[in-house]
Amino acid sequence: MPRVAKRPPIVEDQARVAHARMMASASVVDRPSQRDMLMRRARRMMRPAIGAGGIIIIIFVASMVLRGTDQGGSVSGVRTVLGGIGSVMGLNVRNIIIDGRENTPEPLLRHALGVMIGQPMLGFSLNDARGRLLSLGWVADAVVERRLPDTLVVRLIERAPFAVWQDHGQFRLIDRNGETMGEQDVGRASQELDLPLVVGPGAPEATTELFDEMKPYPDIRSRMVGAVRVGQERWNLVLKSGATVMLPGEDQDAALGRLQALQTRMQLLDRPVKVVDLRLADRVVVRPEPAPDTGASGKDASKSGNDAGTTNKHP
Repeated sequence: MPRVAKRPPIVEDQARVAHARMMASASVVDRPSQRDMLMRRARRMMRPAIGAGGIIIIIFVASMVLRGTDQGGSVSGVRTVLGGIGSVMGLNVRNIIIDGRENTPEPLLRHALGVMIGQPMLGFSLNDARGRLLSLGWVADAVVERRLPDTLVVRLIERAPFAVWQDHGQFRLIDRNGETMGEQDVGRASQELDLPLVVGPGAPEATTELFDEMKPYPDIRSRMVGAVRVGQERWNLVLKSGATVMLPGEDQDAALGRLQALQTRMQLLDRPVKVVDLRLADRVVVRPEPAPDTGASGKDASKSGNDAGTTNKHP
């Protein structure tokens, strides 16, 4: 029976050590490092986020495109599609913020805006909404903005009513530029804002000049009920006492100064006068209220009639 030679102990130990080193080296190379493991895990977590982020970026860019087309074009088909995508992503109107509203009725404002809670944020035209708001009588200017993801912001600049214009039985609010503001809430506005009444064709265009020239004469202004435009050339002031003050077509500021001087000197407007005629620059014609009929003789009545007019000349 052949004998098997044994390895020397030293050779056997060397082989075992070499094999162990080889296995250890292989395990180190094959095993991913901690950094690689973290990177792989991060990539797996970012895949859904990258998809959602891509959609958000697309929607953001598309909203910029829509904003540009709102300035002068219309892409209703694209808007409808983007509105649907945005709605799926949760981009729906949940808040409508309105700044600057004081006199515009809120139901009328929201109807003109045409946007409701729950509607897709990208499913409507900002320019169209602004145009509808500008059609309201109270609105001078408007800004409509999207604030993603869910808020619509409306900023209003309202027109300030300056007077109430009566023309052929119709009452309208007018602003300082003489432009009409529609017929809504005329009664409420005139009472709450203490607006003066102007009457007749051509009155709106001349109203601001008249009341600006009356600012130095608050006593006269406080006695006024309204002003009637005569022949689109001059004004008659109607006072609370029932008296009429006839202003000239030119230099009405000087005429108002003369009237104020008479009021200061002799309390003219506190007397029973019917007409104060200031149309002539060198005199003031005052017509008193007719005397009450007390059954006087014809002579007395004739005397009363002769006293019906008073003329004060001014140098």
